[in-house]
Amino acid sequence: MAISVWTSFHINNYFPSAPPSPGTQCKFSVQSVRALPTRIITVGKKRSHGVQLLVDEYISKLRHYCSVEDIQIRSNPKNARDMRVQVDDEDMATMNLIRSDDWVVMLDERGLDIGSEQMAEVVADAGTTGASRLSFCIGGPYGHGQRMRKRANISIRLSSMVLNHQIALVVLVEQLYRSWTILKGKNYHH
Repeated sequence: MAISVWTSFHINNYFPSAPPSPGTQCKFSVQSVRALPTRIITVGKKRSHGVQLLVDEYISKLRHYCSVEDIQIRSNPKNARDMRVQVDDEDMATMNLIRSDDWVVMLDERGLDIGSEQMAEVVADAGTTGASRLSFCIGGPYGHGQRMRKRANISIRLSSMVLNHQIALVVLVEQLYRSWTILKGKNYHH
């Protein structure tokens, strides 16, 4: 299921031509937002101690707003020599963790370029889809496979630069925390 009609409609509504200017308020600011359980699936090697400390810190903060599960899939789980086989193996391992009623956000260098307020809208809108869980997927060194690309409800990028999976994870958990503070009208964002 590529970006759904619902998502395309809403994405076009919040991002008609260019991201809003900094300081523009999220349309959900301080409203009641349905908090979906959130799952972060990352493909990669063992995390450094420093990265894990930061991830744990932000997940602890996020748990004030929603339940969060951090799942790591080992890069190249079958030690394939061929890059395509490696991506397929990682893709299969990731897809085995995603349920049919998950709302899936794929992080990809070719995804939509969104700001923090728009990320908050993505999180809030996911709660209105009827999904039972919000899943964020960070691919391995060669990106996502075709199954994930077809399944994702939306594809976003965290930066115009390519980020290593550990840095992408830190940026993601910080932006998820920032999203919830925007949605709840907290002072963290500015």
